[in-house]
Formats: sequence, structure tokens, C-alpha cells
Amino acid sequence: MRLLLVEDDELLSTSLRHDLEQQGFAVDLAKEGVEAEFMGDEMAYDLIVLDLGLPTRSGIEVLRNWRSRDNHTPVIILTARDAWHERVAGFKAGADDYLGKPFHVEELVVRLQALIRRSHEMVGNRLKSGGLELDEERQQVILPSQQRLELTGTEFRLLRCLILNKGKILSKTRLTEHVYEQDFDRDSNLIEVYIRRLRDKLGSQVIETRRGQGYIYVGVET
Repeated sequence: MRLLLVEDDELLSTSLRHDLEQQGFAVDLAKEGVEAEFMGDEMAYDLIVLDLGLPTRSGIEVLRNWRSRDNHTPVIILTARDAWHERVAGFKAGADDYLGKPFHVEELVVRLQALIRRSHEMVGNRLKSGGLELDEERQQVILPSQQRLELTGTEFRLLRCLILNKGKILSKTRLTEHVYEQDFDRDSNLIEVYIRRLRDKLGSQVIETRRGQGYIYVGVET
């Protein structure tokens, strides 16, 4: 999943970016409001983590502007723990969740995972579709037989994107945008390489190729 992290505190943003990448997110970073608003509109993000106290444009204003343009990307806002009025303002502006500072990154990750499931209309606390289940904490895939397979970080991000969009054709460009950070070479053939690796692990029929269009996750036989 591709995530936009909007945070002007350099120490916090650097630490969060590292922690979120370790949890299987491809993270882009914005440090001020105008830049964040532009990136949130121009790029196809799955999630946005938005601090409210930003230079150039406040997080509340950025969020209001996104929603006014029908940008419905799920947003979790970061606020000072005792600033209840900021939480209220954030929800009124269109936030999907909030987290008070200081916080544990484990809670942020759990909230992000819940937002992903909610935005894809998945019930419960598991990411499961087409006979496969993802263990997001261990970055493993669980087969119908309950066998667990280890995945690399890229394999995990790619399979998660495919599972969340089961039955939909995803182009190479879209997969690249959702799996890699913004500075990745989008002309690279690495998507094909990792699709092949997933097929080797899960079976050749799990992911279909639609020539000239992209790839589609169909699941495994149970």
C-alpha cells in the first residue's frame, strides 16, 4: 500500500517512515501543507497520515480542500493528545480517524490496517480474500491448508494490493505506484519479476495476466 506521510517534524517523520516501511508500506513524505495538498491530489495513495500543525497551510485546510474536490483517500490525522477541538475539527473536515501525540507506532499501524479493510469493505480484523489470508504483522501469506509462506517486503506489498482489489485488472503502472515510493523508476520490469515470484510460491493460476491491460488476482482453489 502506498501511503503519504505529512509531518514537518524531521525526527518524527524520519522515524515513522522507517517504521512504516518495515510494516510493508511504500511511504512518500511531505513536510508542509501546500506540497502535501498537491501530492494528495496528484498521486494515487491508499492512505494519508496528516499532521495538523503544518507550515504554509494547516492540515485542516488541506483536508477540507481535498474533500471539496472529492478526494476520498482515507486520512488519519495526528493531533496533540489534549486538543479535543482539533479532533472535532478534523472529523468535521472529513478525517476517517485520529491519533493523539505522543503515540506508539504499533497503534498507528493497527489503525492504518483497519482503515484499509474498511475502505475495501472487508469485515473483521483479517485481510482475507480468494482463499488467501495475509498476516500483516509477520508479512506472511496463509494458504487454505493453513501453511504459512514467508514473503519479502515487495512481495507482501504487491500481493496485498492485488488481494484488496480482487477481480479488478490492475495495470503495471498502478501496481508500481502502490508498491514503490515516488522516486522509483516506473519503467522498471520489477513488477513482472515479483509477479513471477508470487506465482512460483502460490501457483500459476492465482494471478492472471491480461495482455495489454495488466494483472488480476483471482485467488486459489479451496
